[in-house]
Amino acid sequence: MKIKLINPNTTQRMTDAMGRCAREVAAAGTEIVAVSPPMGPPSIEGYYDEALATPGLLAEIAQGERDGCDAYVIACFGDPGLYAARELARGPVIGIAEAAMHAASVLAPGFSVVTTLARTCGMAWHLAERYGMKRFCRNVRATDVAVLELDRPGSAARRIIVDECRRALDEDGADAIVLGCAGMAEFAHEIEQQIGAPVVEGVTAAVKWAEALVALRLATAKRGDYARPLPKRYDGEFARFSPPEDASTTVPAVGAARSGNADEEPVPNLPQSHIHAV
Repeated sequence: MKIKLINPNTTQRMTDAMGRCAREVAAAGTEIVAVSPPMGPPSIEGYYDEALATPGLLAEIAQGERDGCDAYVIACFGDPGLYAARELARGPVIGIAEAAMHAASVLAPGFSVVTTLARTCGMAWHLAERYGMKRFCRNVRATDVAVLELDRPGSAARRIIVDECRRALDEDGADAIVLGCAGMAEFAHEIEQQIGAPVVEGVTAAVKWAEALVALRLATAKRGDYARPLPKRYDGEFARFSPPEDASTTVPAVGAARSGNADEEPVPNLPQSHIHAV
């Protein structure tokens, strides 16, 4: 089984850390391919960052289809491009916020999300509502720690996050914590030991969920909302993202030429899926 973990930002050291976390929990025989797109923001801390991270993310999904990946994890708590990615992919595509919230709702009657900047709290609330998790979500708390500060040597980020998690348990009536940033994945166990309550981070939760769906031979529906994109020609810089006429191909190639030429080489046919379609 091959699971492609995509960090939608371009900071490679964060991608490497997420890959380590994913491999620690992956089953024997599961290959984790952890990547960052070659284009996009170095961190995702708002809707603008999220929007501009999505094209690179979708390029990685398309490349994964060529490479025979069985499932995908979108390793950003905003779950950017999740539904668009499901249009492109045959196998399951799991967002880490979706995975973490569902896991926490099973482990406890209520959870609080502890995230990075205050400006992202509204985004987390919107996700909780979208996923039907708002009735479990007691609060969304910001630490005001920037994403790129999380792994900086000498940073006080871990202490700040632990303190906020304790406040969530004491003040929100939460019985579990959801970490609201993929960059926090490496210290989830440390936080759990310090606060004495379940701490769910979405990277590992999403990997195990993806493994389960692939093991069950389930794939993404190719009708309705997740049907393949309608073929049409896009203009300008987005020409290389144009959905093809042939449903056996997908776009675009990672690192493909960005000429915007409508006569570019077509994307090659994809390998047959290892998963039975439903």
